Amino acid sequence: MLRQRIRARTSPLAAIGWVVLVLFAGALAWYGLMLLLLALKAPPGTVDTISGYRTAFAFLAQLTPEDIGSDTRRIAGIAGLVAFLIFAFAALKMLPRPRLARGPVTLADDQSGKVELRPRAVERIAEIAARENPAVSAAAGRLGDEDLTVNLHVSRARETPEVMHDAQRHVREALARHGLPVGTVNITLAGFDRTKRRELS
Repeated sequence: MLRQRIRARTSPLAAIGWVVLVLFAGALAWYGLMLLLLALKAPPGTVDTISGYRTAFAFLAQLTPEDIGSDTRRIAGIAGLVAFLIFAFAALKMLPRPRLARGPVTLADDQSGKVELRPRAVERIAEIAARENPAVSAAAGRLGDEDLTVNLHVSRARETPEVMHDAQRHVREALARHGLPVGTVNITLAGFDRTKRRELS
């Protein structure tokens, strides 16, 4: 079964949603603490001083229908609509947007047609090139949007830095030889294979 890797991107504007979430969670935690203090028989005056719950309740309790005129309703309606649009936009930006992590490499696109190379072919070229060094026992390529990562397994630990530089050079040369755009080539040490083991007697 063929598997296609995907990546999830989030917009920088998602920070708006996180800020609102943190503020709302902080308010819930704060007034939850006030309820806990009241349940523990803390002086109500002290709790009101640090939270203002009685002041807010008294203000809301004394409101009458005559206090809410047409201008107040209009302002509240417009403010509610604006808040809804802002919060809905922030929530939309917080949703992850999956996308394909790689796509075909376009070699030519002219009047004669379009020539594309599949990502796996590019990765295979890089793997074969990296294994030209005898110290590389295995290689696995992964083509990204703007880079190519090759994970290496080496058999000689002492030569690891030289092997990695040599593998990177081989991969770059192979890509250039096949007419592929040479971008960023990352070489990562993924494992070490010990071919010789010492037995203790």
